Amino acid sequence: METIPHRDLRNHSSEILARVSAGESIAVTNHGQLAAIISPPTSSPLEQARRAGRVREPRRRVDLTTIRRARLNESSAEVLADLRGDR
Repeated sequence: METIPHRDLRNHSSEILARVSAGESIAVTNHGQLAAIISPPTSSPLEQARRAGRVREPRRRVDLTTIRRARLNESSAEVLADLRGDR
């Protein structure tokens, strides 16, 4: 993700908005501090995080059906009552 000062956003807003419309996210700073991130409205938070490098794709697919189910001696109602302090 490219970072630009707010002055560039002000002076070149049409070009920057065209880049954002094309799918690019742009960080805008004000006096050196991050002030905003402009991203396309169709981008999901997950897609934005992928582009920013905060998440990565899984190395391999995990079959969740192979994980053994946990069994408790208490019912869900008893667990919730305990969490709520009803006991």
